[in-house]
Amino acid sequence: MRQAILLHFFLGFLACLNTVSYVEAEDPYVFLNWVVEYGDISPLDIKQRGILINGQFPGPTINVITNDNVVVNVENKLDEPLLFTWNGIKQRKASWQDGVLGTNCPIPPNSNWTYRMQMKDQIGTYNYFPSTLLHRAAGGFGGLNILARSVISVPYPKPYEELTVLVSDWWKKDHKDLQKILDSGSPFPLPDGILINGKPHSTSFPVVPGQTYLFRVSNVGMTTSINFRIQNHKLLLVEVEGSHTMQEVYDSLDIHVGQSSSFLVTLHSDPKDYFIVASSRFIKPVLTASAILNYQGSKNAASGTLPNAPIFQFHGSMKQARSIRWNLTANAARPNPQGSFHYGMINVTRTIVLENTAAVIDGKFRYAINKVSYVNPDTPLKLADYFNIPGVYTLNTTKDTPPVGPAVLGTAVVGTTLHDFAEIVFQNSESSLQSWHLDGNDFWSVGFGSGKWNSTLRRRFYNLNDATTRHTVQVYPFSWSAILVSLDNKGIWNLRSANWPRRYLGQELYVRVWNDEPSPFTEYGIPDNVLLCGKAKK
Repeated sequence: MRQAILLHFFLGFLACLNTVSYVEAEDPYVFLNWVVEYGDISPLDIKQRGILINGQFPGPTINVITNDNVVVNVENKLDEPLLFTWNGIKQRKASWQDGVLGTNCPIPPNSNWTYRMQMKDQIGTYNYFPSTLLHRAAGGFGGLNILARSVISVPYPKPYEELTVLVSDWWKKDHKDLQKILDSGSPFPLPDGILINGKPHSTSFPVVPGQTYLFRVSNVGMTTSINFRIQNHKLLLVEVEGSHTMQEVYDSLDIHVGQSSSFLVTLHSDPKDYFIVASSRFIKPVLTASAILNYQGSKNAASGTLPNAPIFQFHGSMKQARSIRWNLTANAARPNPQGSFHYGMINVTRTIVLENTAAVIDGKFRYAINKVSYVNPDTPLKLADYFNIPGVYTLNTTKDTPPVGPAVLGTAVVGTTLHDFAEIVFQNSESSLQSWHLDGNDFWSVGFGSGKWNSTLRRRFYNLNDATTRHTVQVYPFSWSAILVSLDNKGIWNLRSANWPRRYLGQELYVRVWNDEPSPFTEYGIPDNVLLCGKAKK
């Protein structure tokens, strides 16, 4: 009897230990409540309607730590359905939370919905913005920074402070008027200005002389590449979109639509104020925004001419892009070095060449990928898959290489198998710079080149050793860019033009990463708060 009692006590003690260890092992939670509504803003000295989050324009910066669980309750007080997407957040095993129309029903006006996300195995500089219609032309964007856990080292000394810098192009027109321009088939206008943290000139960053700061810079604009620089200061690049880089020094750096970069800046100059500058690239006239680097104790305002923009154009920008390389010995979100994953030695299972084109379809101006211009169905693709709803989409209507013939409307979904290792080549046959983003994954940006891509260019132009991983890649005019991606995140993921008017008019598709085994080890189940719409609601 005594032995039985001791046995029960021992088993109970083990159960308590397991319970305690489970609770302690659960990653921390961050709870946010956002009220999203219209409000008056005047970024270019003209009052206009903006989208505010908790009364703020831009929206609040989210600062979290690797593996944190982030719960965001969104109260939509706009007059239109709304979704937010989390630019660069992989949503491991949870495309349900991605916040695009292929995975989520939009949040109706005067209602709320709660995102539940984990920042699983990520560090770096990211952002968020509305993914519906042209809402992002009115605001609703903000920074999202993931700091490394204390047990994981970073390849640079801890900065004195981290500063979030959001650069955006901006229009004086209301977002609904801009949408009407696109719906009418008229060309989308050039921006009226550039903003730094929502202002063209008056943003100030107070700093302490002699200290080193980490500047987290994101291009949250809709159409415009920018160049970032600081008067009399050098930029030490340390990270792009979750990748620690080789620490190269730049006078300035091009950051294309949807991209993010982080710089260490040491304040070694005379104690006065200096200009921080972001200017447009590859458009005329050049648009410029400035902010102030405000040295503590400064008695002298920023003066002199603004630091010059680079004189090089597309070729020089491409050369600069090739100079950004992966730090192979640094840790990322995990303790193993980034370079322990030898991506250049993995056999490619599929090559997909995607060409962007402009087209007129049924009398309306559109953009297409491999001659298919995307149309959102009433039912999200993810819900159609889950409920086995027929007639929402057909796999592989977009071909693996650019076809001949006229462009058509369609709901383009590329079917892949979980753990495929794919080569995707973006072929730009137009005169404007393109920017491409892939949700749910990062990828190695292995090559840039002019002209038309062919397989013989791999040996000459591909970096198969230390290309950085990122989530958004630029493609220069009449040129190509190549990426390698390990499709190890099951779900349905948006591959889109980061140039938002082009995306609005059809330059996007979805990548379905799939296997037939339902398992929480590869994909989480449908959320208990899922919104239903279209055929799924019936």
